[in-house]
Amino acid sequence: MNKPVNDGLWSGTWVAERLGVELVGDDRLTGLLGLALRRNPKRAHLLVSNVLGKHVPQSPSVVYGHGFALGRRVRDLLGAEQCGRAVVLGYAETATGLGHAVADGLGTAPYLHSTRRPVPGVAPAGGFEESHSHATSHLLLPENPALLASDGPLVLVDDEFSTGNTVLNTIRDLHARHPRKRYVVVALVDMRAPSDADRLRRFADRIDAQVSLVTTASGTVRLPADVLERGQELVAHHEAAQPAAFHTEQVPPPAGASAGAVGTAVCEASVVPGQRGAGRVRRVELRWPRGVPDGGRHGFTPVHRDRLEWALPAMAARIAEALPRDARQVLVLGCEELMYAPLRLAREVEQVVEAEVRYSTTTRSPVLAVDDPGYAIRTRLVFPAHDDPADGPGERYAYNVAGGGFDAVVAVVDSAADTPELHAPTGLLARLAAHTPHVLLAVVPSYLPVPPHAPERSPMLPEPLRGPAFSSYAPDEVGWLLQDLSEATLEAPTEEREEAIQSGGAHYAESLPVEYQPSEQYQELFHTALTASAARIARAVGVVTETILAELPLRRGNPAGTEETPGAGPVLVSLARAGTPVGVLMRRWARFRHGRDLPHYAVSIVRGRGIDTNALRWLAAHHDPRDVVFVDGWTGKGAITRELTQAIREFEEREGITGFDPEIAVLADPGSCVRTYGTREDFLIPSACLNSTVSGLISRTVLRADLVGPHDFHGAKFYRELAGADVSNVFLGAVSQCFPEVADSVDTAAKELLSTDRTPTWEGWAAVERISEEHGIHDVNLVKPGVGETTRVLLRRVPWRILARAGAGADLDHVRLLAAQRGVPVEEVDELPYSCVGLIHPRYTRGATGVDGRAVTR
Repeated sequence: MNKPVNDGLWSGTWVAERLGVELVGDDRLTGLLGLALRRNPKRAHLLVSNVLGKHVPQSPSVVYGHGFALGRRVRDLLGAEQCGRAVVLGYAETATGLGHAVADGLGTAPYLHSTRRPVPGVAPAGGFEESHSHATSHLLLPENPALLASDGPLVLVDDEFSTGNTVLNTIRDLHARHPRKRYVVVALVDMRAPSDADRLRRFADRIDAQVSLVTTASGTVRLPADVLERGQELVAHHEAAQPAAFHTEQVPPPAGASAGAVGTAVCEASVVPGQRGAGRVRRVELRWPRGVPDGGRHGFTPVHRDRLEWALPAMAARIAEALPRDARQVLVLGCEELMYAPLRLAREVEQVVEAEVRYSTTTRSPVLAVDDPGYAIRTRLVFPAHDDPADGPGERYAYNVAGGGFDAVVAVVDSAADTPELHAPTGLLARLAAHTPHVLLAVVPSYLPVPPHAPERSPMLPEPLRGPAFSSYAPDEVGWLLQDLSEATLEAPTEEREEAIQSGGAHYAESLPVEYQPSEQYQELFHTALTASAARIARAVGVVTETILAELPLRRGNPAGTEETPGAGPVLVSLARAGTPVGVLMRRWARFRHGRDLPHYAVSIVRGRGIDTNALRWLAAHHDPRDVVFVDGWTGKGAITRELTQAIREFEEREGITGFDPEIAVLADPGSCVRTYGTREDFLIPSACLNSTVSGLISRTVLRADLVGPHDFHGAKFYRELAGADVSNVFLGAVSQCFPEVADSVDTAAKELLSTDRTPTWEGWAAVERISEEHGIHDVNLVKPGVGETTRVLLRRVPWRILARAGAGADLDHVRLLAAQRGVPVEEVDELPYSCVGLIHPRYTRGATGVDGRAVTR
């Protein structure tokens, strides 16, 4: 048979000539719509969209582009303030993907679509009837019932308006529950008669609401008075004649499939002998981001959208890799209401493969197939329902797939539809295997809402990870509120990784640099520096710990000199990973000096993303938040200090859990960004010289959508293979051995510090701004102050030059060595508030990340 394309002939010609149906209106109508005959006693004709991606395979960019453009028009109509309060509602099944694309066009609006699939444990928040449909009842099942309870604009999205009855029924139901002043009705085409348009206007006046319309094209359908009877006769005639043209065929099993995988299949499509596919069926693992819904059945928020956007390229790459190399035409086939996920995947695949990619979905709608260039539905595959539908078993259809010349079909279903029926001899996969050489099955996990009265999530979180299973620290030294991602491949060469960050706007926490392996000369520098600075570090550890122990009762509201609440005491929470060695040392000081075993945990904080809120929930469930003291190694210009303050404020507002103090206690505060510190000198802390090999063999933390779900701790890797180079406990031991010799000086220094004004001056930030302007950089994010941050620039970024304070001496030996190895000039300057400052290249910024955590571009 011919492919289901029409070679310039309008795909409504066949129906128009036989039934006298006419489309009258915009010139674009015949390009947007074709005609077919329904197998439905309620309505004879079907308007078949060429740009919806339901019945007619179409470029996914075209399909998504039409919906997104409609969303942009709605955004312009509503304005920024109203758009920020809007909710988008799409109609199942046909408009689920279209509505989602419209919501993307608005940008800030959450999305929900109606569904015909009841979900146990989720109470309906509304429902309505679609009178002309083959499946009339719609349910609204938002995870958050408040989604439909706001008074902001409600944007209703359908593929086409024929009478407007469905929209009226929806508004009537929802307005009775939650009245609002503004509705926007969106469709690809508006084909209502003038009387139907008047009816909607009168209804809007009656409920005292504004109802606006946004459509791509409009017109009317002219129907003969006897169109229903004539249409039914025409359907009956052609179905009676089909056994001659449509035949039962014996489908061979796919190559490599077990016996019985595929059997006899009745495929209602003209299949020319010799054109049948080889029928190979394989799975492709998507690695869908955990916690991201498969669609809008229970709501889809802008946060979900951001996480999906990040994960799409990698998922598309896995599909592209699984496709045959010689494929020239590929179809990505969605499943009934599951339209958006396969559409977005198809659009990404379209960008990375040379093949022509098309997109469509299966459907519940029974339509007559006629192999004629002037008819919109050329072929039909029939298969049993495979998602345990509420209305029981029945036929499902895939139109214009058979005979389409596709070298491969990627079938995308949700896990609720990945059932034995899908894989049965008469199931969808077998039907597809009869018509294409390669079938790929990609399964998206079905999203199940958390019950509204579920127990608190914190007890469901795992216990902290501890050494030696995770990290080379002793199990009592620190508990890591992280998940182990050691088996994941996350590393890339520095410049390759940063190239990807810059070109795609990726976040720095989504990947890891290859761990720097120090040369023998560099390791000698580390040990020399440790010997020289161990006592100074021990003194700073003692001072910051004594400050905390002295001030915690005041934080809890106990007057000075009174006894502490029994069992109360600091809970050290270090910011992984630079803060963790410091937290371990502070814990050791408290035990050495006071015989107290302080709890110590390590948590993740990510610039631009905030602190791990699941870790905060765990801490609140196990400790008094007022006892928590956040610990880090040092301050630079104070970006993490600001990040933590904002994150704690947002957490309290969102969760209602209060008591966490966002102040950070650090070993060194050269930038004058915090009140609690061991020193404000900028000196070499040897733990800044190395990466995981001085931090318990733990990587920097990772926050990536496909690995970290909304109820997971952030992740990190345990580099067990680097055990031979590990100096983590060497560092801790060298500093701890100095505790007795610095004890007296710590007492004196701590008392003096407690009596002084320690209000942060943020002079470091001012210095960074000045340096940025003096060196023509004009971007503070490219200026990294202090020994620790300068070391990081040299180890992980693309350095431009190093500014060293005149006379800094041995503290900068390792910096000078790294700079020489990378060919970076070191300039000595006077009046520098830090020992050194690292400048990232202002024009070649592959390694630069700004305050929002994204790559700086120029």
